[in-house]
Amino acid sequence: MQQLPYWRLAGVYFFYFAYLGAFAPYFSLYLNALGITAAGIGVIMALPQLVRIAAPHLWGWLADRGGRRLRVARIGTVVGTAVFCGLFAAREFESLIAVVLLMSFFLSAALPLIEVTTLTHLGEHTSHYGRIRVWGSVGFIAAVLAVGYALDRLPIGALLWIMLAILTGIVTLLMLVPEAPQAEHAHDHTPIAQVIRQPQVIALIVACALMAVAHGPYYTFYSIYLVGFGYSKGAVGWLWALGVVCEIAIFFWMSQLFRAYTLRQVLIASFALAAARFAIIAWCAESLVLLMFAQTLHAASFGSFHAAALGYVHRFFRGRNQARGQAIYTSLTFGLGGTLGGLYAGYAWEQLGAELTFTGAALCALCGAVILWLLPGERVAVR
Repeated sequence: MQQLPYWRLAGVYFFYFAYLGAFAPYFSLYLNALGITAAGIGVIMALPQLVRIAAPHLWGWLADRGGRRLRVARIGTVVGTAVFCGLFAAREFESLIAVVLLMSFFLSAALPLIEVTTLTHLGEHTSHYGRIRVWGSVGFIAAVLAVGYALDRLPIGALLWIMLAILTGIVTLLMLVPEAPQAEHAHDHTPIAQVIRQPQVIALIVACALMAVAHGPYYTFYSIYLVGFGYSKGAVGWLWALGVVCEIAIFFWMSQLFRAYTLRQVLIASFALAAARFAIIAWCAESLVLLMFAQTLHAASFGSFHAAALGYVHRFFRGRNQARGQAIYTSLTFGLGGTLGGLYAGYAWEQLGAELTFTGAALCALCGAVILWLLPGERVAVR
């Protein structure tokens, strides 16, 4: 802990999630301005999740084989940033798919490997993860507010220049973070397939994939949905930011939360509150007060959910299984689940309408809570 490169890790999280703060709320608006259909937007916005089905396995294998996790993350991010520049020329659906798919493939190297690096630096003190990860939330807020107000005054094409500047920041900070020493663990030689077959691991992955599906409509159409109700882009940015402010609060409170409750209890509560959140968005969007309340529940649907899930992953996959374990978790939950969520959102938006699309998201989160409730997980103590 004394050797923890706190500010360098925090800087990577800041810029990485600032990029997501520019991409998730506003890239769909950029695509809409290009004349892409709702189904097409759903497909394009699902591509970053699609590549996370397979790409993390490659990055995890390369990192575990060479023992240089950050080198892999750096190379992937540099190449992904170069590919991103192709968006300045892409205008048609097919060319947009090609650029977003390729850039997402390379950019997907960064987060799983920086998560493993952070958790390895922390060792057994994973309850302090939130104090580093919180800077990602700060970066997201800074980007979502600044970009929202900027796009009220600038043409939508300015979004690409903003995103490129943020990607440059990620590359710079990744160069400054030191590799974490890899300690030996008793489970280093346990075949990873044996770990995956555990009922607790299967339940965790299935439930977390459902949570990713539930967020598909939110990340794809939430901004378009609110603009359709007459909210300005600046107001939309504040609503996104409110959710992340509450996420920051829960990250600071996480160590106390984990001392009072088990990881399983935190996860079940997170899923139940996520279901309530998406139901409110579905049927109460005309009320700014209720929308603000729904955004406070982001503290559960992302904040406590993400920290508790990573706590399990870090303990199920130990030693030399860490990078591949993180890759498996990422690919099957955020990758497969996120892809299905984006595709579901695009199809349902056109066929069922906004309200039923978000209602389906609420039902997915509720199903995840039921899975975790019916299959008790390992009660892991967090220090």
